[in-house]
Amino acid sequence: MALWADKYRPKALAKLSYHDNITEELTRLADSGPNFPHLLVYGPSGAGKKTRIMSMLRRLYSASSVDNLKVDVKTFVTPSNRKLEFNVISSPCHLEITPSDMGNNDRVVIQDLLKEIGQTEALDFSGLFHITKKDNTLTDDESTTPQRKFKVVIINESEKLSRDAQAALRRTMEKFSATIRLILICESTSNIIDPIKSRTLGIRIGLPEKESIRTVFENILSNEFEAKKSFPEDWDDRCIVYDHIIEECDQNLRLGIMMLEAMYMNNDTINVQTPVVKPDWQLVIESLAKGVIKDRSVARLTTCRTILYELLSHAIPGKLLLEKLMFNFIKMIDDYSGIHHNNQVKMDIVDAAALFDERLTLGSKDIFHLEGFVTKVMVILETDISSQ
Repeated sequence: MALWADKYRPKALAKLSYHDNITEELTRLADSGPNFPHLLVYGPSGAGKKTRIMSMLRRLYSASSVDNLKVDVKTFVTPSNRKLEFNVISSPCHLEITPSDMGNNDRVVIQDLLKEIGQTEALDFSGLFHITKKDNTLTDDESTTPQRKFKVVIINESEKLSRDAQAALRRTMEKFSATIRLILICESTSNIIDPIKSRTLGIRIGLPEKESIRTVFENILSNEFEAKKSFPEDWDDRCIVYDHIIEECDQNLRLGIMMLEAMYMNNDTINVQTPVVKPDWQLVIESLAKGVIKDRSVARLTTCRTILYELLSHAIPGKLLLEKLMFNFIKMIDDYSGIHHNNQVKMDIVDAAALFDERLTLGSKDIFHLEGFVTKVMVILETDISSQ
């Protein structure tokens, strides 16, 4: 049984339910054939970047080709003769990689893998075959679109690539532009070097509006008859429930759909008072922030280190943990009576978060900088309280 977020993910550009202007632009790009450019697709998590890219590829090639996925394990050798294994998701017409998983060795992946792909030209056999059917019609799964003479390489988390890897990527884009088209996916373009920005077409995909998210939720429940019975019958009451979910997920559509399904799975009957089921790691972060505000001791710092290690080991990104910690601290400060200069303390916490966010980007061990941020917040709070 598939999760709703996967089960109801649109497969075609025509089925996308918001950002119609972007959908039209992607449709034109998919129909441009050999003029298809390198793309830089950016926007917040959960906005639908990957869904739109895969839908565009299905139009550019065909659904049967793009969905014929396999996972290959590639082996690379670093200049120090160290062997690295790297997972590559591929289909006959595209590849998907996340070089940032290799840390500082991402340059080796970019150079070797893209060089291997670029030196092999995709052949176009479309003119050698003719489709013959009794009624001369095609089904939805079939396509007369000729195979393109280039492969598309999707690079996830491109903002996390090192400067050396980005420089290697720039050279690759120039050398193998005839056989490779790159689609870079990132949340922010601030860490992307200018030469790459100038060689790609930037497309920003923002978070959907509340009304669009409500429509998506309603479409899902209209297909889940048993689930819809658990939600309020009145449209206005359902909208209140939807708005509670939207507020908790910060308009992250993927997370919102998962919260919607979690509410149904954990409650027989749902009304406007039913609490939203949050991810466990968010509850842990809230508890950690509350503990730091109440107790600023070495023992508390040791506990925080253990919790942060556990969260990082469960693949929660360090930058996301830092962001959630900062917002929880700011939200909880007003409820703590011991703090006197609330606004100044909030500004100091934001400054500290900005500092350690940069260090997370430059450093290699997230735990050091997360622990440093927690320690800095303890110092800020203790300084304010002891000043009275």
